[in-house]
Amino acid sequence: MRQVAWSGVATAQRSGRTYGAALDDLRTGWAQRELWAHLGWQDIRQRYRRSVLGPIWISITMAVTAIALGILYAGLFENDLSRQLPNILVGFIIWGFISGCIAEGSEVFIANNGLITHLPAPLSVHVYRLVWRQTLFFAHNLVVYVIMLVVFRQDLHWSSLSAIPAFLLLVVNGLWVALLLGIVTTRFRDMAPIIGSVVQLAFFMTPIVWIYQDFLQSPNPSIAERARLAELNPFLHFVEMLRRPMLGQPQELRYWIVVLVITVVGWALALSTLRRYRARVSYWV
Repeated sequence: MRQVAWSGVATAQRSGRTYGAALDDLRTGWAQRELWAHLGWQDIRQRYRRSVLGPIWISITMAVTAIALGILYAGLFENDLSRQLPNILVGFIIWGFISGCIAEGSEVFIANNGLITHLPAPLSVHVYRLVWRQTLFFAHNLVVYVIMLVVFRQDLHWSSLSAIPAFLLLVVNGLWVALLLGIVTTRFRDMAPIIGSVVQLAFFMTPIVWIYQDFLQSPNPSIAERARLAELNPFLHFVEMLRRPMLGQPQELRYWIVVLVITVVGWALALSTLRRYRARVSYWV
């Protein structure tokens, strides 16, 4: 009887290790969007509970940091503040979403261990909740973006509407990143501080506070050649894909191509990992 029981458990585990089961997890999690949308909103309310300004502190903190860095780097690079500051401000807004999906995504299942062990829900619910929370942060920061448009009189064109599909593509990538890193970090806890350090390093290597096009157009050929190495940084393509239309600048096809390739490869890795280890996450947490 014991052998029969163990055989049944093994069969159940094997039947759950299919792409169909992984996709069903994602579909079921999406169907419970009222749950994770409510939980994501409650996360923000809880964080700023008893605060007078509430979530507006998110935008204030980001704006103060961006203005300080804008003044600093405008002086260092001898750029006009009206050009340097919008570039940094929009870069900060985009980077806040990217870094949030990576840093918090690496601990998404560890942080929800109580719900995972006691609430029978798809794993994707916690990923949707995280990305929705980061989307709300992004929306809050758009208040500063609108003020920047008015102050610096930024000219937007119809091509700026491409920022909408660009952000949606960013959200799709945030989902697979949080899903993949969440599973890996749940199994290997040492990955969390490593990922945090990588995110900090990537911030300086990505054109957030410096303008990539300025280095490409440098009269010094060696600087221009080294600047092209930044194209190897995948974060550059995600940032520029969204920042350019938000600043009224024309899109460049290569950014979209790189992002789409990363999206396909990333989701293939995430689905493969979810298929193999979905049933084990509840034991690892």
